[in-house]
Amino acid sequence: MSKLSDAELVRLRVSVETEMKRRGLAFEIGQIGEEIAIDYFNSTPGLPNLQHAPTGTKNVDALSRNGDRYSIKTIMRAKKTGTIYPDPSDENKQLFEYLLVVKLNNSLSLERLYLFHWEQFVELRLWDKRMSAWYLSCSKRTLSQGELLYERGA
Repeated sequence: MSKLSDAELVRLRVSVETEMKRRGLAFEIGQIGEEIAIDYFNSTPGLPNLQHAPTGTKNVDALSRNGDRYSIKTIMRAKKTGTIYPDPSDENKQLFEYLLVVKLNNSLSLERLYLFHWEQFVELRLWDKRMSAWYLSCSKRTLSQGELLYERGA
């Protein structure tokens, strides 16, 4: 690929993304993280099986068989997770039971997977004024307060 011109490389990327979309494959970081987290849960004994939440479900990306709701946030080099929007009529309403933070490396492979209970999220969350939504810092201090379900090389 290093022999491709910049224009050829861009055309290749467009072709790959077009084909991935046609096949229904994930190609955005958030989608990739969701797939990895769900696959990890479904292939790990002792963890509940997860299925994708219906498209358009606010703040919930996966559901367990017993009805627990999971919000999944994917990070690579970010300083904070994606946003979680409060309920417009009750900002303290519980939106999910669990938050999964999926840390990917530069090869888009799972580096770490953290699990936070709703109560932990409420305790650790920060407010993004611009987005009018909650997020978690991706600092070691914050992430270490979640349950580390997976760490590459551990």
